Amino acid sequence: QVQLVESGGGLVQAGGSLRLSCAASGRTFRNYAMGWFRQALGKEREFVAAISGSDGSAYYADSVKGRFTISRDNAKNTLYLQMNGLKPEDTFVYYCAATLTFNGLVGFRPSEYAYWGQGTQVTVSS
Repeated sequence: QVQLVESGGGLVQAGGSLRLSCAASGRTFRNYAMGWFRQALGKEREFVAAISGSDGSAYYADSVKGRFTISRDNAKNTLYLQMNGLKPEDTFVYYCAATLTFNGLVGFRPSEYAYWGQGTQVTVSS
């Protein structure tokens, strides 16, 4: 079992930056592949970025590639999402997610993750 708590969301102007954090409980954080997803009201949850637990390999949705950076600090049991060059279309509730894995693979679909945070709102004004 792992519990996830996101923080760092807020209101920012277009072109601005935010850094989201996701604090995880437990002592085996490095065994979890981690992901960020986002969701608008009434819409499906969509993939943003993922990072493996073993070697820190990172993967991004095309819509955020070059603007967002996912990272993790296994010593602090914390996942991050640095978001630069924010656009109004980045306005969503952002969720972090975790799935236990020992093979270095990550998931790209919500169904591949077992644990979820409560979400943090990011609003980008034009």
